Amino acid sequence: MRQVSGAFGLLFTVLWLVGSALAAEPISGRASVTDGDTLVIRNTKIRLHGIDAPESAQVCQDAAGKDYRCGQKAALALADKIGEATVSCEPRDTDRYGRTVAVCQMGSENLNAWMVSEGHAIAYRRYSEDYVQAEGAARTRKRGIWAGTFEPPSDWRRARRANGVETRPAMPKSLETAPAEAAPGGCKIKGNINAKGAKIYHEPGSRDYERTRINEAKGERRFCSAEEAERAGWRATGGR
Repeated sequence: MRQVSGAFGLLFTVLWLVGSALAAEPISGRASVTDGDTLVIRNTKIRLHGIDAPESAQVCQDAAGKDYRCGQKAALALADKIGEATVSCEPRDTDRYGRTVAVCQMGSENLNAWMVSEGHAIAYRRYSEDYVQAEGAARTRKRGIWAGTFEPPSDWRRARRANGVETRPAMPKSLETAPAEAAPGGCKIKGNINAKGAKIYHEPGSRDYERTRINEAKGERRFCSAEEAERAGWRATGGR
């Protein structure tokens, strides 16, 4: 009986090790951005390890003391950085919302570190000290949120929870988009991705402008000019 138990124990250990190795396989592919520290690759929700970006609805103050949507700005910065590139994420853990916590690379560049060094996120010291140095450099250079004033994202979430508002839903948030009449910075051109994957932009007054809705979780976004849209790879819609 001891030999049988030992054999089963060995088999269990081998299977556990194989399962762990498979679970740690990198997740690679085209990524869509849901907020400044969350990606989706092939339906896998990924939380960037060791960093904390402002929430989509969070407002910060710039150097002049003017309010701006720092959470939305962080998400757009990450989306612009990635573009159409392939992203590879190395899993580290799973969070309480079921998301894979990972370090993500675009080529040889660490996207977690890039977000912190550009001032679009802070080091999440509660879970890691990996990006404390990058945060210090961003603070010194007054990059991103460090150019003005902001509330640490974890404090902002805590205050919202105290008021009965959930800030980290189990499903990842899509980027919040203001209606056309309140488009951020007056950028009213809508960059839409159709069912065939074609990137098309709609200018105010064009045929489908009013009924076009932006889903930034799919990579759709607004532009301030037709030239900006075309540089980013979008083409003009057909009719007016």
